[in-house]
Amino acid sequence: MNKTNRFFEKVSSYQNQGINLPQRQTKFSAGYDFEAAQSMEIPPQTVILVPTGIKASFPWNEVLLIYVRSSLPLKKQLTLANGVGVVDSDYYNNLQNEGHIFIALYNFSKNPVKVCKGERIAQGIFQPFFQITQEKENNFARKGGFGSTK
Repeated sequence: MNKTNRFFEKVSSYQNQGINLPQRQTKFSAGYDFEAAQSMEIPPQTVILVPTGIKASFPWNEVLLIYVRSSLPLKKQLTLANGVGVVDSDYYNNLQNEGHIFIALYNFSKNPVKVCKGERIAQGIFQPFFQITQEKENNFARKGGFGSTK
């Protein structure tokens, strides 16, 4: 697919749920803030996939990297379970979940932590990536959704 534009959309199941598209908070912000699409309580020492209700379309030679917002570990004792989330361009509109971006949050405290709908929990940064020159051509199409390449 030869996409040249970058944009966010709501997945179909969240079209009328009153969620916001990710946006940068200042003129020079690198990251687009992602919000929780619903309120959830995360038990202590547990990982929960928090829905954003968002999918992202961007060129094939870019990746959307998802980072925890810097205030989350300090204020709520939450961090990304996988350190950095990696969203590939072919995740968009995949057959399993329409490209819905989830944020895997880990509660490292000893108490339950509430995440409220509309709370900014992560930020996404678009980055180009490079391929090695002797790479074999790969024509496999993505079939899986979250946590899956095939």
